[in-house]
Amino acid sequence: MENLLNTIPEAIEDVKAGKLIIIVDDDDRENEGDFMVAARFASPEVVNFMATHGKGLICVPLTEDRCDELQLDLMVGKNTATHETNFTISVDLIGKGCTTGISASDRSKTIQALIDPETRPAELGKPGHIFPLRSKDGGVLRRAGHTEAATDLALLAGLEPAGVIVEIMKEDGEMARLPDLLKIAADLNIKIISIKDLIEYRLQHETLIKKEVAVKMPTAWGDFDLVAYTQTDNGTHHLALVKGEWKPEEPVLVRVHRSCIVGDIFGSCLCNCSQLLHKSMEIIDQEGKGVVVYMNQESIGGALINKLYNYIGAENGIQVKPGAKKQQIDQRDYGVGAQILRSLGVSKMRLLSDNPKKRAGLSGYGIEITDVEPILKR
Repeated sequence: MENLLNTIPEAIEDVKAGKLIIIVDDDDRENEGDFMVAARFASPEVVNFMATHGKGLICVPLTEDRCDELQLDLMVGKNTATHETNFTISVDLIGKGCTTGISASDRSKTIQALIDPETRPAELGKPGHIFPLRSKDGGVLRRAGHTEAATDLALLAGLEPAGVIVEIMKEDGEMARLPDLLKIAADLNIKIISIKDLIEYRLQHETLIKKEVAVKMPTAWGDFDLVAYTQTDNGTHHLALVKGEWKPEEPVLVRVHRSCIVGDIFGSCLCNCSQLLHKSMEIIDQEGKGVVVYMNQESIGGALINKLYNYIGAENGIQVKPGAKKQQIDQRDYGVGAQILRSLGVSKMRLLSDNPKKRAGLSGYGIEITDVEPILKR
């Protein structure tokens, strides 16, 4: 049914014109659809339509910078939601004709305040009836979510990178899936697109990685080529350990490893990161081909220091040292790693992981997981 979807340029034109569209995600993720409109056009009538026909939670994806400007802290310090959607504390506009905050008119006023550069944090009451979402910088090239799709589409339409989204439910209260969404789009005469197509569209025009240098790297766990990359949106450097060659469409052994200085370098016994990394290298060396993508995440936002605070917390029965900045690392931030794999010619992978948790949202990046193979249990 995917050939019944509209093109991304068609959707961008409608977003620019202030029209609603439907965004659907992968069938291996939520397999759900959201109504989306650029925040600028979220009139009371549009909000009422979204509440009436969508029936889900009306949310406002905003950039990380805008959330910081408005002092919109994350709703929770540790995000345990299935897809780790970055909800901030909910808000209502204070005054300026806004009363209880729940009416379509009041919610429209709050949405317009969120994108008004003159709005100050003190003008937003917390909690409220509008739910801002913190969109990952880099959009769907980093995270394949409705949140990032909304800010991307608004930006591609030449508007403020802010949208309004609401999940679409059927009359019986169950979630609408692709066949239902196609019918809804046809009945309402609105465009419908997929996040997968939006990722592919952006990948045709841009990338978040730059290949820097490649060197031979003999190690205690085998000889590899070490390839360094720069993530262009934040300057972070990532690495890929590459062994051997493979044919197009050949499933390749891949370990995507998030950096852990205390484990990887010092061999901390408080985690098994060192074991996972080195055993993966050993497995790939024995196989004769494969990739370890080493994602450098502890240089971002004080993540290393916060990990050490969490170690202290574990010893004393608390989560984080008082006053310590809570840093959320999105474990589903697959986009950058997927682009590195694509640059190495990997389109199918046998994922090395001891975590059976389902990996979702990768197909839009042109990556297919054919199997998940254990590391320490081998």
